[in-house]
Amino acid sequence: MSNPNTQPVEEQKERNIGFFWAILPLAVMIIVMLVTVVKLEEGPHVPLIVGTVIASLVAYKSGFTWGEIEEMMYKGIKLALPAVVIIMLVGLVIGSWMGGGIVASMIYYGLKILNPSFFLVAICVICGIVSLAIGSSWSTMGTIGVAGMGIGLSMGLSPGMIAGAVISGAYFGDKLSPLSDTTNLAAGLTDTDLFDHIKHMLWTTIPALVLSLGAYAFIGMKHAGGSVDASEIAQTSAVMRESFLISPWLLLVPVLVIVLVAMKVPAVPALAVGIFLGFLSQLFVQGDTLAHSLNALQEGYKINTGNTLVDELFNRGGLDSMMYTVSMTLVAMTFGGILEFSGMLKSIMNQLMKVVKNTSSLIASTIGAAFLTNATCSEQYISIVVPSRMFAKTYQKMGLASKNLSRALEDGGTLTSVFVPWNTCGVFIFATLGVGVAGYAPYAILNFLCPIISIIYAITGFTIEKLDNGGGGGSQNKTEEKEDLDSLQPVSVK
Repeated sequence: MSNPNTQPVEEQKERNIGFFWAILPLAVMIIVMLVTVVKLEEGPHVPLIVGTVIASLVAYKSGFTWGEIEEMMYKGIKLALPAVVIIMLVGLVIGSWMGGGIVASMIYYGLKILNPSFFLVAICVICGIVSLAIGSSWSTMGTIGVAGMGIGLSMGLSPGMIAGAVISGAYFGDKLSPLSDTTNLAAGLTDTDLFDHIKHMLWTTIPALVLSLGAYAFIGMKHAGGSVDASEIAQTSAVMRESFLISPWLLLVPVLVIVLVAMKVPAVPALAVGIFLGFLSQLFVQGDTLAHSLNALQEGYKINTGNTLVDELFNRGGLDSMMYTVSMTLVAMTFGGILEFSGMLKSIMNQLMKVVKNTSSLIASTIGAAFLTNATCSEQYISIVVPSRMFAKTYQKMGLASKNLSRALEDGGTLTSVFVPWNTCGVFIFATLGVGVAGYAPYAILNFLCPIISIIYAITGFTIEKLDNGGGGGSQNKTEEKEDLDSLQPVSVK
């Protein structure tokens, strides 16, 4: 419990923390993270805790009381609670859909109609269409993405390749969907018309998608000429037939969840419907026992077919499987909460602002600041909120339309969140698709191409729009920099 004498952080006087002290917790955390994760191959929790300890000491040295520092941690965790709920629900979805034969049916029919040579292109496009319709990359990856991983692995494709194609498609649709929370957030914070914002993003997103699909087609053609074993695919399909009751009717469950989200039903009740139907499918369609069906929700589905690939595909899910991810999210957000609410992140951003000399450096700095916020605060919402506050007036002073800022926030914030292992997006992908950042990063092509294309446009001036007397680009955000993040109310979780 927090100290009863603690005053809310937003009531405390602002303190100026020097750049050296502000950057110290981040530097220590990164060094410990590199040693722990890269060299020792251990988890990222302890490095984040070390960073939190250093950040706490710096905040204490700067005049904050321990009670105030506790409040910063709790406020950081509060921002992540919607994501934590979704992460736990996705664990239940995977467990129930595995046990209910839903994923098995999706994989079985997917193997019938998809070919390894164009699979990566197909799964990217499918995820893009679904995400565009429902406005949620997380829901897309937690449903279509899970099945796509199973299909691709059955074809002998690399897990990193499959995950990268799924991520590219999911974030393409999410970025351009008027239903997406981050899309609405970026437009709203910069006071840009939503559809002007989306149209402006087409200039970076469409070329990135075309190049991504071209790369996936090339990889697929190369793979098709290699080691795909048709007999192994046939054997996998046969084992699934023996282990599950395969039926096209079971495909109605994921379709219903997607339809519910597309109808603007919030993610939590929509996923709850999917969990309930998956549970009923395992109980009545697959004929499993009540104890096993409940156990699939808690500990994940368990199966032993003797086929290594099938066992690896279906021994997954459950609430317990998400606890690693949940704990990492909470630890990361305590670290991010101290950096943000103590003013350390603001101090770092102020130094970054000093390099801004022209349009190209301004947009590049915006993208860099959004990525830095993803790495320090571990939450993509904050990567949009903080830079929007820091850079809005500068864009206005340089005569740049607000849509340039809103696009840079999405290119640098929304899309790069997947490249930070301790960011809520990175941990969600690891928990859902079973692939770490190092595995999928080279293949999440759209996600790293968009920021690069955006910076190239900034250097050349292509598609960079100026303010006009009629305010054609949307007026700049009037939010004061001292405004608290408690005003942020995301439409839904990714």
